[in-house]
Amino acid sequence: MNTPQAAPPVRVGIGWRTPHQHELLARRPALDFIEVHAENFFGQHPATLEPLLQAREHHALSLHGVGLSLGSAEGIDGEHLDRLAALVQATEPEFVSDHACFARGLWHGQPVHATDLLPVPFTREALDAMAANVARVQDRLRRPIAVENLSAYLNWPGNEQSETDFLMRLCQRTGCRLLVDVNNLYVNALNDQRRGLLPSREPHQAVMDWLDAIDADCVSEIHLAGHHDRGDIVIDDHGSRVIDPVWSLYRHAIERFGAMPTLIEWDTDVPALDVLLDEAASARRIATQVLANRHQEVAP
Repeated sequence: MNTPQAAPPVRVGIGWRTPHQHELLARRPALDFIEVHAENFFGQHPATLEPLLQAREHHALSLHGVGLSLGSAEGIDGEHLDRLAALVQATEPEFVSDHACFARGLWHGQPVHATDLLPVPFTREALDAMAANVARVQDRLRRPIAVENLSAYLNWPGNEQSETDFLMRLCQRTGCRLLVDVNNLYVNALNDQRRGLLPSREPHQAVMDWLDAIDADCVSEIHLAGHHDRGDIVIDDHGSRVIDPVWSLYRHAIERFGAMPTLIEWDTDVPALDVLLDEAASARRIATQVLANRHQEVAP
């Protein structure tokens, strides 16, 4: 007689921030992975990497970039890619990711770098540029990367396809994966509603539709975070706990995509480490419940 197999476990991590560095190394909490912003470790001095290498002895590592500018029509900055490649070689991370955005361009003939992650238009021309950049990065790193959907505060005119179609085509053309940030989706939906761009759908349903349009085979990770609702606009500030509507959407994401590694992000007003660990525990509990229910439904 066949013994029923347990539902697959979900892997949960947190973003490792400087205030928690010594405590995390000392306590070694029960986390499956930690995530760091890659650019914070581009320094050449060995002391820069030492805490990260110590943490990697007990946790898998995720390098999450904010500066590749994968959507730039000017291409990838060679020095930035060199530094990322060196960091990947030195730390051997399990995950490498960046955003579906651009931050580089030309100003009076000189390359400039923006201080924000700017959305790309969903056009064939923009897709060609991003696909070429992603392919260059993956060739250099000798691995697929994950590309994260953006929290965007403007919409370009002349879009030729939806965001989900754009990202799916990017995956198909390059073999990259998707990092689905559920909080970003909800922030975008709330802002679209306030701009009159969701006349027939509630934000929650708009995010559900977005998740349903993504091929589960392309997804490799999920991000969760808090945001700040100012009334006129919602800001993705990563400065608070995950709210109930985002947890509800996370349940749907796990139902759709399965046991995806899940990260808790917290970048502003960083709290005590125990607060992040509590959020991580909530993610693990919710995902475990969803996966157990799925397993019971499909079990013979």
